[in-house]
Amino acid sequence: MRAGVRSRESRRLLLEAGAEEFAQTGFYQTKVSSIAARAGLTQPDFYIHFESKEQMYEELVESFRTLVNETVQSMKVDPDQSETEILRRGQVFLEAIFRVLSNNPAITRVGFYQAADSVRIKAEMAEHIKKHLLAAQRWGSCREELDPELTAECVIGLIERLTLTKLLPGRESPSVLAMQARNLLYRGMLASEGYGTVES
Repeated sequence: MRAGVRSRESRRLLLEAGAEEFAQTGFYQTKVSSIAARAGLTQPDFYIHFESKEQMYEELVESFRTLVNETVQSMKVDPDQSETEILRRGQVFLEAIFRVLSNNPAITRVGFYQAADSVRIKAEMAEHIKKHLLAAQRWGSCREELDPELTAECVIGLIERLTLTKLLPGRESPSVLAMQARNLLYRGMLASEGYGTVES
């Protein structure tokens, strides 16, 4: 194996090990020696690639933020969509989010729950969703009386909780969670339209 390839592989192993250590024991309890040992490397190997565990942690959080933002930005809302297409795209979007979070469980625990930046990451997600909701309202495919900001925060709360209680423990798959979440968000909980309508 060439030196450059070996170096990249060592860095990758350290990042994976770091994510696991941070996820399991938290930032303050994690030691550089533990990260290196989990990666099958030494502490000097660690310091070839990272100045400190703080630098590694920040890199992991930023990579999570980038991945989540790219996924949320892939959400598509277009005018004149049929109800079937809206539901299909909703399913695709939610499943993509859950799949990203499921494919990177250690980084998800760090970036979505532990890191101080998790608040900013979720706020950015909510802002993207809010923009899509505003567009959908302009085009008449989303109810006008819904508050886009509040609705976006509800979506993030749903994703956050289901990820913690169902996805990361392996109790449900991304596709099942996406379908259930989509049905709740797009169709609501009432058995039939107009049942129990409350006047505002």
